[in-house]
Amino acid sequence: MKRCLSYFVLLIVAILAYGLLIPHLGFYWDDLPILWIRFQLGAEALTRYFSTNRPVWGALYQVTTSIIPDEPIYWQIFALIWRWLGAVVVFAIVEKLWKGKPRLELSAALLFLVYPGFNQQWSAFLYSHFFIVLFFFLFSYLLMLRAVEEPNRYWKLTAFGLFFSALNLWMMEYFYVLELMRVGVILAALRYETLSLRERAVKTLKLWLPYLIVFILAVLSRLFIFNNQVYGIGLGASLKSAPLETVIALARNIRFTLKLVLREAWLQTAHFPSIASAETILTSYYFVVGLATLILVAVFLLTHSERQVVNDDKSLKRKEIFSSIQRYFASLSMTSLWMIGLGIFALLLSGWPFWLVGFVPSLAWPASRFTLPFMFGVSLIFTGVVYLIPWERVRIVLLVSLVALAAGKQFLTANEYAQDWQTQKELFWQLTWRAPNIAPDTAIVMNEGALKFYADNSLSAAVNWIYAPEKRGEDIDYVLLYPATRLRSPALPKLEPDLPIFTEYLAGQFHGNTSQILAVYFMPPGCLRVLDPEVDLANRSIPEQSLMRFASRLTNYELISSESTAQMPKPYEPEPEHGWCYYFEKADLARQFEKWDEVAALGNKAFAQGLQPADPAERFPFIEGYAHLGSWDRAVELSKRSFAESERMDRPLCELWERIEVETAAEGPERSEALLAIKRMFACNP
Repeated sequence: MKRCLSYFVLLIVAILAYGLLIPHLGFYWDDLPILWIRFQLGAEALTRYFSTNRPVWGALYQVTTSIIPDEPIYWQIFALIWRWLGAVVVFAIVEKLWKGKPRLELSAALLFLVYPGFNQQWSAFLYSHFFIVLFFFLFSYLLMLRAVEEPNRYWKLTAFGLFFSALNLWMMEYFYVLELMRVGVILAALRYETLSLRERAVKTLKLWLPYLIVFILAVLSRLFIFNNQVYGIGLGASLKSAPLETVIALARNIRFTLKLVLREAWLQTAHFPSIASAETILTSYYFVVGLATLILVAVFLLTHSERQVVNDDKSLKRKEIFSSIQRYFASLSMTSLWMIGLGIFALLLSGWPFWLVGFVPSLAWPASRFTLPFMFGVSLIFTGVVYLIPWERVRIVLLVSLVALAAGKQFLTANEYAQDWQTQKELFWQLTWRAPNIAPDTAIVMNEGALKFYADNSLSAAVNWIYAPEKRGEDIDYVLLYPATRLRSPALPKLEPDLPIFTEYLAGQFHGNTSQILAVYFMPPGCLRVLDPEVDLANRSIPEQSLMRFASRLTNYELISSESTAQMPKPYEPEPEHGWCYYFEKADLARQFEKWDEVAALGNKAFAQGLQPADPAERFPFIEGYAHLGSWDRAVELSKRSFAESERMDRPLCELWERIEVETAAEGPERSEALLAIKRMFACNP
């Protein structure tokens, strides 16, 4: 009954930390490319995608994607379940290793569950498969411990344990070296048996040998059958050329990593948001922390209480009290020291898949994924250290505080993911409003900074999903590039016309040309803008380091047609309400085709509703539309308002009005007065 209650508490905490915002969460980072490949290009394309990178793991994706549809809510729930199941197995492992220690197993499982170093739980499609593999790894340990306890079922349990161990080893490399921790787990399981040193060594080797053979076979298969063609061991060449420097750098990397996963990961839970800028988030944060704390305190108090450290009976002699304390510390310290030692052993093994290839774990996105193998070791160390404290209530307060703060931090991060998903959906809805059809072989060049949890190759998948829904084959029609990241590479050699573009997308290839580019600027709360090659080169409100002012020269409007062929995938539905950005995008599209009546009608409708732009450049289509229809006063008024909001609009407005002067008929005094007023106001050069 108590075990079931503990599992239920773990589930509640998992929901508090990761599940409250599930209806508002979506797909992130590598979720999008893999989903697009599987659900649009098909199962064969997914096989090709993983053929050079974890092919056995790819088979797992084939199974899960055949069951679960391409809708975020199902994958978010799926990922949460596997995160919870991992904590349940940690609970069971600690329970097997440290019997008769109430609260110890729940403490370790809770710390494992809410570990704040990993902050990408909500990339649910991708990381649900990570947590499945982590579950396989941990479950193989549990089966091994059960085999030790049940000799009559030893070989049956061992066979299943070997199977799950092999799944971990052949699927991916994250928990690969951590498999060697098994010998430490065996020694911990045998520590109370009365055995000679030789007998202990023999029994340990006997229990470990089947798993060691599987590990050796996995190593040999990676060396001679399958080499990961994406991540290769990077220290080999460095050790040959500069061995001492390489060893020193490796030692520093290890030291930095251990400090990161043990200290920095937990310190970030004390970084609270500003009340002035995030009052509603802060309120929700305290709600989560308070509720998690309440549940945890209740569970700790209801669990079977431990023996008191000191008897409060004042009649006891000081010597008896001192003797009681000594006995307690002797028992407690051995438990804690074994747990801390096993945790340290796990930590020293956890990082080699990354240290060997030169990766440095980080708490920043997306490198926080490298903290995943450290979660088990960190939870053991923290639990062991807390249980060195002799005062029961102090231990409870400390553990509850750690778990509650970590759960609250995870909730805050979930809120950031929810906001980013909404922003990303707005990006593509605005793009389809502005560009209902984009010619194949088009490269979209866009600034970084608007989205936090997406890379440009993530967004490339969404562009193809939307604009080429029926496309099959190895050639892909579209790519989205961040120029600050891709410039001077085959994907974007220079921001000059008529240069070839090539991008390898694993499941396909993109072949394009810099003369087939749409330069797009997106910085919420401003609307998405297809940059104007005649106006935006002079727009100083676009940061120079983004390179988008220079990229604007490459915009080719002929790549956009008004015939709507874009199809929004189901995860992006429903269409958002038609606010300012809708009218702006539609007006800019109409401006492109010189449908001035439509531009003015859209402007009239938007302004009549009291809608206003967040970026003064968003008035430009309406300025141009009103001018072409002879509403010169209205065009001048909108120009003044844009300049009043940002003096950086002077040069773009001059460029815009120069085009208006060229394209409108030289008739009437109103036109002349308007042009003269603009030139004087903004000091436009001829």
